Amino acid sequence: MLPSLALELAPRRIRVNAVSPGATDTPLFDKLGVPQSGREAMRAKIPFERFGSSQEVAEAVAFLASDAAGYITGQDVTVAGGYGLGAG
Repeated sequence: MLPSLALELAPRRIRVNAVSPGATDTPLFDKLGVPQSGREAMRAKIPFERFGSSQEVAEAVAFLASDAAGYITGQDVTVAGGYGLGAG
């Protein structure tokens, strides 16, 4: 859907992008009752060996909304410390 919407809106110079955060250190871990062993198992699968921060996700969003990303459309920026690259 993202590429289709980006193609449809490109003639109007409207950019369509997404940010997909990976494991992000937020209070949700505590609310869900994720035990420390579960957190460590998740962290072990992240090449950067740490969880992301909400600030890092926000910075990716701010970049895509800025003029610096004026020629970027139809992209999904994954903010996940390399998770999903086949390591871990």
